[in-house]
Amino acid sequence: MAYITIDDRYLKDFTTDAEMDEWQAYVTKAHNELHNKTGLGSDYLGWLEYPNLIPNDEIERIKAVAEQIKQHSELFLVIGVGGSYLGARAAIELLSHTFSNELSKEKRNAPKIVYVGHHLSGTYLHDLFDLLDEHDFSVNVISKSGTTTETAIAFRIIKQYMKNRYDERELRKRIFVTTGNEHGPLKQIARKEKYETFSIPDDIGGRYSVLTAVGLLPIAVSGIPIDEIIAGAQQAYEETKVDNIRNNQSYFYATLRNIFYNKGKKIEIFSTYEPRWHYFQEWWKQLYGESEGKDGKGIFPATATFTTDLHSLGQYIQDGERHIFQTVLFADELNRDITIPYEEDDVERLNDLAEKTVHSINQSAFEGALIAHTKGGVPNIIIRSPKVDAFTYGYLVYFFQKACAISGYLLQVNPFDQPGVEEYKKQMMSIIYNR
Repeated sequence: MAYITIDDRYLKDFTTDAEMDEWQAYVTKAHNELHNKTGLGSDYLGWLEYPNLIPNDEIERIKAVAEQIKQHSELFLVIGVGGSYLGARAAIELLSHTFSNELSKEKRNAPKIVYVGHHLSGTYLHDLFDLLDEHDFSVNVISKSGTTTETAIAFRIIKQYMKNRYDERELRKRIFVTTGNEHGPLKQIARKEKYETFSIPDDIGGRYSVLTAVGLLPIAVSGIPIDEIIAGAQQAYEETKVDNIRNNQSYFYATLRNIFYNKGKKIEIFSTYEPRWHYFQEWWKQLYGESEGKDGKGIFPATATFTTDLHSLGQYIQDGERHIFQTVLFADELNRDITIPYEEDDVERLNDLAEKTVHSINQSAFEGALIAHTKGGVPNIIIRSPKVDAFTYGYLVYFFQKACAISGYLLQVNPFDQPGVEEYKKQMMSIIYNR
């Protein structure tokens, strides 16, 4: 059985086996185009086999640099936006202690991780320096092009601050560059200043790059075992090599999405029941939004964290316009949980729940919402994970990347470019420089 499985019990009112069979020929065509590199965007398929091709010496260098950073830095700045930081942040917030930045250094066993360069807020950058004043820190600036506006501005400001604080020798220990453009500005700065550099393969786009040094270096600094992440991705690679929808859960998911899209379900709500999945959902949102939203096509990717958002979006999901479907990611086991205590007074009338775990109550909420939303006419794709750990994270990253590529081909769009993003950048720069 596949490591990650799709529970289709709540789909019987929305699709049929015969309908799924009708899609098999299209999926086979998409699979062949992907693996034979004959489809749209085939110059950017380096991620497809990268989990098996990543050089061992690259992994060891990432781990060695991460250990160096841990030794001399109390805080680690990740400077990047979009695919340059979301995958790393997803892993770190999913797999680390919920309050890791607030814990003492002894309990953390890793630097505090802070993110910058993912927006253009002067307030955020201004306030950041009050934090930097109190810590020795290192930075990893990440941009494949080396020209990303948000990242470049943040790096220039922070680099100037560091030059006023550290000498040249110390700076070389504290600035790390991850880029893919041999002739870009980041590469030029790194060469001139002799900063250690990690390369992004030319044939891997930003939103597909989390399993490269882009994601692996910050993840390693946080103390998460990157070998296990890679092992999870390798297993996902093996389990998603076949074109048969019923034997490939990643393709099953991609096909279901397109079936619902063709039935007028234009919005996908990707839901979880643990707040620590939030940035994984943000990574997913970018992956699918940039990959599919083009040529007047595409499912709109939205996210919700339950049970919190059951108190805000739940009413709309239950009774609003029927143009949505849900994909629910639920982990059956957690590595940390807590039980509900017994109280003599029982004013809240919770003693019937005493000694149950909070996760078991959360599971009841999950099952109840599934039943209610299905009755309300919302298809629910349930993706079940056996646990939450580094292996699972690596598996899920590859699972969703593969599904996204197939889904894009089924939509007949190029899932590896982002012309709309380039247009807004062009207009923004025109306004900036003409003012």
